[in-house]
Amino acid sequence: MVKFIIARQLVGKKVITSDGFDVGRLFDVEISEVTGKIINLVVEPNLDSGLANKMKIEGGQIKIPYNSVLAVNDYAVVDRKNW
Repeated sequence: MVKFIIARQLVGKKVITSDGFDVGRLFDVEISEVTGKIINLVVEPNLDSGLANKMKIEGGQIKIPYNSVLAVNDYAVVDRKNW
């Protein structure tokens, strides 16, 4: 069964990788105007994280492809192999 989550419940969630690195906090999502599906997570990076400093930061934010999301509960867990 698919569980639906309201977008405002996602904003502010901590984003971590499946191997435990803190990426930052979820700021927004990019949605395709054609399909209505989520394309990217827009994350405010944790600048204290070594991983976040190695990632491409555009306008103070990191874009993570939605297909790398493994789970969303207390945290958004992403697999960095898909970036």
